[in-house]
Amino acid sequence: MTLPKLFTRRVRGVRLVEIWAWGVLVALVAGLYLIKGLGWGERAEIAQVTDDIAEESRSIRLLDAEVAYLEQPERIARLSEQQLGMGPTPGAREATPQDLPRIAQAHAAQAEGVAQ
Repeated sequence: MTLPKLFTRRVRGVRLVEIWAWGVLVALVAGLYLIKGLGWGERAEIAQVTDDIAEESRSIRLLDAEVAYLEQPERIARLSEQQLGMGPTPGAREATPQDLPRIAQAHAAQAEGVAQ
């Protein structure tokens, strides 16, 4: 079929080129609809992941603040005194390196007394 006949040939009163044009148009519209539908699904998934990341970031900031509070030296010192009875070492309990052998002998003698 030659090109001029393509534009002039009629099927049931409609030119053949118009039938082809409508077919191409329907195919393009259907393809565009499918592509946009897939795109919206991807956008929804991206939005969900972005929301999840934001929520995790808020949780991380909250946990960092809690760790900073729990690791405060003043708080740890206060709790160790209140709950464990620990406090600063008095000056009478401080030892020099020369005193270590004497302290070790005292501990060994105390351990022997406990073992008997």
